[in-house]
Amino acid sequence: METFDRITRKPGVMGGKACIRGMRVTVGMIVGQLGAGHSIDEILKSYPYLEREDVLQAARYAAAITETDDWEIGLANG
Repeated sequence: METFDRITRKPGVMGGKACIRGMRVTVGMIVGQLGAGHSIDEILKSYPYLEREDVLQAARYAAAITETDDWEIGLANG
């Protein structure tokens, strides 16, 4: 099982949604951008504080949660 060390969930951050490294950028926001046809480079330009691995891990996390009922699969603590 992959560990998603860049994905965090905290009740006080974005309503407890899965976020990138505790920031106010949700996995859903990133995956939505990818789904809309934006490239990783375009996303990184829009969110300069993100790293390429943040975007890739968000996509892998979204894929993993669609295959399980456990929405906290492999999340980093915090």
